Amino acid sequence: MLNIRRFAFALLAVLPIAFSSSLVKAQDIVDTAIAAGQFETLVAAVQAAGLVETLKGEGPFTVFAPTDEAFAALPAGTVADLLKPENKDQLIAVLTYHVIPGAVMAADIAGKKLEVTTVQGSDVSIDATMGVKVDSATVVTADIKASNGVIHVIDQVILPN
Repeated sequence: MLNIRRFAFALLAVLPIAFSSSLVKAQDIVDTAIAAGQFETLVAAVQAAGLVETLKGEGPFTVFAPTDEAFAALPAGTVADLLKPENKDQLIAVLTYHVIPGAVMAADIAGKKLEVTTVQGSDVSIDATMGVKVDSATVVTADIKASNGVIHVIDQVILPN
């Protein structure tokens, strides 16, 4: 009887761990950005543009994600203007310029210079010969994996031509 109690106690102690670890699922791009804590402006912009469901979608996507500091470096009033409902199309254009289809890891482009078409429709210049530059922005953290793609953190907001 004592052995059964020990077994039951041990089983009850292990079951929550087994179930919780089996239910853990990789976060999508939006949830990964929220959890990182350095993309509050980006997340607010994605919400204002109505792109949350898109970036939570199947993908895969590669997102060049400007930090809050990158948004703060824009001229005064730029973010506030972009977030106005009447500027939603412009906001969508700026945000989708930061996204390319497919999951592109840093190793995939190492040593290369290329032009890649963004979801917005314009080409972005990527130079991965010495570090990684995306237009004029520098990738400061690469390869943050999400369930539906990858995030590369950049130090500037890039704008379509």
